[in-house]
Amino acid sequence: MTYKPLFSLRDSEQAIKQVKDCFEQLLSSQLGLQRVTAPFFVRSGTGLNDDLNGVEMPVAFNVKGLKPHEQTEEFMLPKMSGTKTPSSNREPTLSGAHQTVEVVQSLAKWKRYALKRYGFKPGEGLYTDMNAIRPDEDLDNIHSFYVDQWDWCKIILPEERNVETLKATVEKIYACIVACEKAISAKFPVVTPLLPEKITFVTTKEMYEQYPTLTPKQRETEYCKKYGAIFVIGIGGALPDGSIHDGRAPDYDDWTTPRPDGGIGLNGDIVVWNPILESAYELSSMGIRVDAETLLRQLEIRGCMERAQFPFHKALLAGELPQTIGGGIGQSRLCMYMLRTAHIGEVQAAIWPDEMIAEYAEKGVTLL
Repeated sequence: MTYKPLFSLRDSEQAIKQVKDCFEQLLSSQLGLQRVTAPFFVRSGTGLNDDLNGVEMPVAFNVKGLKPHEQTEEFMLPKMSGTKTPSSNREPTLSGAHQTVEVVQSLAKWKRYALKRYGFKPGEGLYTDMNAIRPDEDLDNIHSFYVDQWDWCKIILPEERNVETLKATVEKIYACIVACEKAISAKFPVVTPLLPEKITFVTTKEMYEQYPTLTPKQRETEYCKKYGAIFVIGIGGALPDGSIHDGRAPDYDDWTTPRPDGGIGLNGDIVVWNPILESAYELSSMGIRVDAETLLRQLEIRGCMERAQFPFHKALLAGELPQTIGGGIGQSRLCMYMLRTAHIGEVQAAIWPDEMIAEYAEKGVTLL
């Protein structure tokens, strides 16, 4: 299809700010979230960094002035300050007075600790601007080494760990997305609202049974083409053929708890139809977080029981952390959708292969 940007470079920057300001206010209001400051890097060996699919390597570096024996003190609950950190093949070697730290890949686990440390109560939550570097990412028009998102997390009661809580929260977040699109259209009439008023819920098992020969991405595209916006429930757990819809780390999202519909998992993605890309387009990944039982079950399934000895995981298993629901909403992803751009580099300043820059330049597209 022929593509022509709706905005000039300067107008794009103005529109990007409008999208971010508008959505952040809506999200905070709808979910009752307080903004907090989050780290850009955390100490290695605490279990706080997000391992994503378990194979991505975080950016790590040594810093002076921090002794190796202090590595478990930051981000730990007081009673755990003396916990020893197990050795890990992924940890760079500590030397002298240097301490290894890692740039965050997301704040999935840090948020849960912060809720406890800051004294949040059930029904209260936080959000933050998360900036991450993921050097193992495969670059294309919707994936970058740099990830920016609104990371959020909210305390729930143990009895609220169910699919009803998940769906109610999804509907609130989706309402924010719809309201933001309308506000941007009012401010910039070149943008025509496209999202349906309501989001459709579908499970990975239903999608598999409907389209068993298609890939998960193709299934999402078929559903998004039909409904406009969907929430895919149960990402990470095994499908009838033993495959998974998509990968999920074992220590934050709950993707194994049985649901009344016969499926498993209390997590999922908000995915919409992208008319520019003519495909399904993920805006948010979220879910009810693991409790102690689910954590152990998922660590065993993924074959990484050694993580249970990390300070964060030990705190969770000891009942020292609250039950939560949380997720991330891509900032550049949302801006890309709202501005109807063909490449995430039109709304985000990052690094791209020379051939990609040239390819899009031939189409009249300038990457920031």
